[in-house]
Amino acid sequence: MPIEPPASPWSFAPEDAGDRDLVGAGADTKPGTVLAAYRHGVFPMPVDDGQMLWWSPVSRAILPANDLKVSRSLARSVRRFEIRVDTAFDEVLTACADPSREGGWIDRRMMRAYAALHRLGWVHSVEAWRDGELAGGLYGVSIGGLFAGESMFHRRSDASKVALVALVELLRHPVVERLLDVQWLTPHLASLGAVAIPRRAYLKRLRDALDQPPPNWPRRE
Repeated sequence: MPIEPPASPWSFAPEDAGDRDLVGAGADTKPGTVLAAYRHGVFPMPVDDGQMLWWSPVSRAILPANDLKVSRSLARSVRRFEIRVDTAFDEVLTACADPSREGGWIDRRMMRAYAALHRLGWVHSVEAWRDGELAGGLYGVSIGGLFAGESMFHRRSDASKVALVALVELLRHPVVERLLDVQWLTPHLASLGAVAIPRRAYLKRLRDALDQPPPNWPRRE
């Protein structure tokens, strides 16, 4: 079971943000604060000047597990990789935070925040391995039936997509409806089956998801 960190003194109320994606600025990135944010449909993302900003998109992207689009070529790629979970979290996080990546936003402060949450059991990596090497992967925050995907990377073609396919399989359940949050809709995510829903609808799904059991993540020693 994940370890609950000390509670945060900060509060998050995205319902009061009106038609703005940006819902707050400042605060800290201690584990309790970051968890509180995700539980209220908010996530941190700093800007170039280092200011910590908190977001809850008016139009929120989610990827329904049953709607994942797996092309024939991707299905072939799936068979070429080995999937592991939480065996190389630090390497996945470092690759996702590579400052040379276009649009990179994961600074050292965010790396420390997600690494701390990983140690507590709230953040997980899904990894695609090939020929004994890490070829790609993703990481995100897991709270109950919510998985908030944060970033992915690849070193071989389709590796990050294969990790996403594995994540969706991990989240699938015959009864429980889990929520895979992917923040903002992009053409790439749309091609994989992601859709955008209004913030109000997302927050309702979030409340329902938080009451659901999490996936069977590997046991932490």
